[in-house]
Amino acid sequence: MDRRLRVIRHAVGTELERLQDPRRVTAIVILVVVFGVIGAGLLARGEEAGADARAYWGAVRIWLNGGDPYHPSGPFLPYVYTPWMLPLFAPWALLPWDVAWFVWRGGILIAWLASIHWAYERRPLATAVAVLVLSFPIAANLDTGNVTMILALGLWAAQFSGARLAGAIWAIATWMKWVPAPFWLLLAPRARTWGLLWLALAGVLSLLTLPLTIIQLQALFGFGPRPPRLDYLVLLWGSVPWLWQHPTALARFDPRTWPATLAALRPRMGAWRQRWANDPGAARRRVRVEIRAFLGLENRAG
Repeated sequence: MDRRLRVIRHAVGTELERLQDPRRVTAIVILVVVFGVIGAGLLARGEEAGADARAYWGAVRIWLNGGDPYHPSGPFLPYVYTPWMLPLFAPWALLPWDVAWFVWRGGILIAWLASIHWAYERRPLATAVAVLVLSFPIAANLDTGNVTMILALGLWAAQFSGARLAGAIWAIATWMKWVPAPFWLLLAPRARTWGLLWLALAGVLSLLTLPLTIIQLQALFGFGPRPPRLDYLVLLWGSVPWLWQHPTALARFDPRTWPATLAALRPRMGAWRQRWANDPGAARRRVRVEIRAFLGLENRAG
């Protein structure tokens, strides 16, 4: 019992010491406010939430019954993703809607909170600010149940996965939305290679299902003009692990460092122009090295 009390006292003392850090206290306040606002919004929406998740759920059921998921009847939005991805939703879509929606949003919330915990343990205030900045797209995706939030969490997980799995996650996310394509740069070199191979396979699968793929493209572009998809900004959450593990690259986004950076770049510009005039090939290689150094990629492991 005495040992347990010592452990508890030590844990409480450690937490109290952490709370003496004003940056950590600020982070906690920001997160509490953001969680409270998002939670209140989701409760207020009630049964009206989940329109996008219901579209995926309904599409699988319509497809299994021999119908056209791209032109559904009833209270469903059309399914707009490639036809070979329908089986990926099938195990979940076979659940009753109330259960499926609970599993869908509950799983997203648990994974998102786990990612916040990982980031908060390393950079509390920066994590809180990131959650605050992305609070609107996060709330929008939690409300509609759009798959974009899952893709963002998948891109997060890809940075801790093996090369094949990481490449597959990136390829699926890119084939679904195309917006995640730049995340290829955040993958390890072997994962990038696998990502391109999986992406090529995705293209082949779309060709093999070509009649339905054409219908999918018609459904996708048949919505007409749409407002800017601010909910896609949630994908930026997938870049947090890379930024948190590359403080040099993260520091480049601090406006306080920009004047010194620009001052250091000016003398280099003259040297680059001279190199370009003498040897364009060597100049291009040098520019690539400088860009990688600026982004903190020079020590990226395979």
